Amino acid sequence: MSSNETPRGPVDSSRIPRYAGPATFARLPRLDEVGTADVAVVGVPFDSGVSYRPGARFGGNAIREASRLLRPYNPAQDASPFALAQVADGGDIAVNPFNINEAVETVEAAADELLGTGARLMTLGGDHTIALPLLRSVAKKHGPVALLHFDAHLDTWDTYFGAEYTHGTPFRRAVEEGILDTEALSHVGTRGPLYGKQDLTDDEKMGFGIVTSADIYRRGADEVADQLRQRIGDRPLYISIDIDCLDPAHAPGTGTPEAGGMTSRELLEILRGLAGCNLVSADVVEVAPAYDHAEITSVAASHTAYELTTIMSRQIAAARKDAEAK
Repeated sequence: MSSNETPRGPVDSSRIPRYAGPATFARLPRLDEVGTADVAVVGVPFDSGVSYRPGARFGGNAIREASRLLRPYNPAQDASPFALAQVADGGDIAVNPFNINEAVETVEAAADELLGTGARLMTLGGDHTIALPLLRSVAKKHGPVALLHFDAHLDTWDTYFGAEYTHGTPFRRAVEEGILDTEALSHVGTRGPLYGKQDLTDDEKMGFGIVTSADIYRRGADEVADQLRQRIGDRPLYISIDIDCLDPAHAPGTGTPEAGGMTSRELLEILRGLAGCNLVSADVVEVAPAYDHAEITSVAASHTAYELTTIMSRQIAAARKDAEAK
């Protein structure tokens, strides 16, 4: 698509009520309706890797339902993301709920196919197990990537019950496989009890820096975003967001809630502060609507995905304009 072509945007909510029609993300067209997309929003309804409360397999569709209220213009970033680039809903990646290894392979293959079209991915989980195959696929295209991991937990443990692939292990596997740039790794929003101090020691050896939720409270979103930008530089960046990085007051609908988390406002402001980073793909995971009420969690997740999509759309439009000017 050239800068002169107009992307197909959301359904006009002044003509068709928001609650009517299929719940694609932000009421955008389906991928099969537009052929190709610059940003493909895809769901992964998988939660067989959880260690506590299940239900995140229903997260993607809950986020889509909550996203009916999103609007085409993002004033916080002064951008109309769906006019800058073609964003489309690619539906769900159907994975085997009884075989984690097979599910991981299926997600990786589907991500390879979508990235191969030139799209960036905005993935809606599902549990955090899916971050590993997504990172594998992104690294095939960009090489080892910088990672910002928003989460209450480290997710760098070794195994659970002997299983290597779970929602608590994806980033240890990613470091072991060499698909992350270990000079630019950060956890953001971590808090709560650990199994032991060795958890932190092992995590540091892998290259991760940590910004706790208390750090964000004391230092503020702008300072934290600036620190993260400096750590990332111009590297290709992947952002993985476990919605439990938010306090349970802002995200009760998740599988492993921890007290003392970020507010949704802090999360959104930090993401907006990362707009200059080279964001190549992202995910939002661990929304478990069975524990939600009044769509609190899925609304927060839909706005989180909206900010990430806006960042990618702005960068795609700017790169296209630069290429056509040469």
